[in-house]
Amino acid sequence: MRPLELLAPARNLECGIAAIDHGADAVYIGPERFGARAAAGNSLADIAALCRHAHQYDAKVYATVNTLLRPDELAPAEQLIHELYKVGVDAILVQDMQLLHLSLPPIALHASTQADNRTAQKVRLLREQGFRRVVLARELSAAEVSAIHEAVPDVELEVFVHGALCVSYSGQCYISEHLFGRSANRGECAQVCRMPFDLIDSDGRLLQQGRHLLSLKDLNLIDHLELLAQSGATSFKIEGRLKDVAYVKNVTAAYNQRLNQLVRRHPDRYCRASKGRCTYSFQPNLDKTFNRGFTTYFLHGRQPDIFSPDTPKAMGEFVGRVKEVRGSSFTVAGTARFANGDGLCYIYKNERARELRGFRINRAEGNRLFPQHMPSDLRPGLSLWRNQDQEFERQLARPSSQRKIPLALSLSVVPEGFRLQAGEAEATVLCPHQQAQKPQRDNIERQLARLGDTPYELESLHVPADFPYFVSNSQLAELRRSLVAALAPRTSHLDASHLAPRTSHLDASHLDVSHLDASHLDIPLMQCRHCLRYALGFCVRHGGARPQWREPLYLRLSDGHRFRLEFDCHNCQMNVLPV
Repeated sequence: MRPLELLAPARNLECGIAAIDHGADAVYIGPERFGARAAAGNSLADIAALCRHAHQYDAKVYATVNTLLRPDELAPAEQLIHELYKVGVDAILVQDMQLLHLSLPPIALHASTQADNRTAQKVRLLREQGFRRVVLARELSAAEVSAIHEAVPDVELEVFVHGALCVSYSGQCYISEHLFGRSANRGECAQVCRMPFDLIDSDGRLLQQGRHLLSLKDLNLIDHLELLAQSGATSFKIEGRLKDVAYVKNVTAAYNQRLNQLVRRHPDRYCRASKGRCTYSFQPNLDKTFNRGFTTYFLHGRQPDIFSPDTPKAMGEFVGRVKEVRGSSFTVAGTARFANGDGLCYIYKNERARELRGFRINRAEGNRLFPQHMPSDLRPGLSLWRNQDQEFERQLARPSSQRKIPLALSLSVVPEGFRLQAGEAEATVLCPHQQAQKPQRDNIERQLARLGDTPYELESLHVPADFPYFVSNSQLAELRRSLVAALAPRTSHLDASHLAPRTSHLDASHLDVSHLDASHLDIPLMQCRHCLRYALGFCVRHGGARPQWREPLYLRLSDGHRFRLEFDCHNCQMNVLPV
């Protein structure tokens, strides 16, 4: 039986606890340094607190130490990893293979997706270096994941299933460093891919103007978890270490429910990687959480409509179309219910551009809405999306989940008193045996069920049918408290004994080149599986029209910076190069 892990992001301690409470089997969190998200660092004290909370449910905590390091940072990074190990972190995510030359504690190593893991050869090489798990490139199809699993079956494979997509293969994007001196491989990405570009050909003809040609939709594979599990994936990762707690709650809960359904369909094949079942006070809905529209990306091979050229912003859920505009209000044709304060948006179109525009509802009377400021360009038939749902946000702002581990308890008599057992854990109270004057079963169950703020809840209780003794409430409370203490995890670290030796022979192409000034090198600033030839309908290889432009094509930012596009059709890849 293969454990399946739902892996959720933790921007901070609050988000990490919320992820665990809403069903995550593991969370990943960044320490104060070297975590590949400069805006999402956390203290050792907070990471230790998250470990204590997670380990109650046999859930794991992974720390991101996945920036590329300067020579003067190696010693501090080594010290940090020892400190992370001491506070209970179960594994670290690594990009820089220089770390393998350091004296590390026996902590499990996961190869970050920024190590550019897209082939079985690379995964095999990482396994030989002692990596327990490899986080695969987001661009891989299910068939490619399956081929890697078949070639290297003894390595855990982690795949992204939800969240924002980088247009470049992770770890192979240097455009932010090139333009602004901010390295994506050191947690300082300027998100150039979300900016508007003009597309021009070699004759200077303007083919596209001011469009977000490199901005991808968000990944959503919630309907394809079984396919990924069949392909050999072990861990299902939600992107979002910069997302807020509402995002973490909603997305984690949605995927938790789907993974549970998968396990129930195949109880002899799969199980969950941690303990506990969740009850929610809300209905998870991925459309109501930040997204740029959804795509399955390359799960089934190359697909159309994976990018969002009109806007890099969140559009939210489709709620209907404008039916009638009257003075300072309008009506919506649709079934959605609205609340004061909801945020709506629409795509404004003219001859030159398409852009996202939004407004806030000041008052809602059924489907008649009174905006705070009435947009002058609202017209009947215009499609509307809701990118802020006030009622849903209020639900998520409150305590919204309870996670409990069901206990099957057994009370028995021992010569010196009474014993309470749950699996291998047990507790004994020493006391004389007293004959009961009336049946004790109901009171025993009532007292043992008082598990309060512990992670546990009573699922069943076995008391011998001929149990004749009186057990006081104080004795039952002592048994309950002692058993809870016995159930607490004694150790949390994964078995990492197989990880030595940690010597690296990885090819130098996997080391840091982000410090180089790529404008003087004929190397790609981005390597993309997303292809503008294909996206715009001009890839002859995939049935598109023959283009009339003259190549090479160029992307141009509003400040005049240009980038040459190289179409590597042999590898079905588009490269973005400096000019």
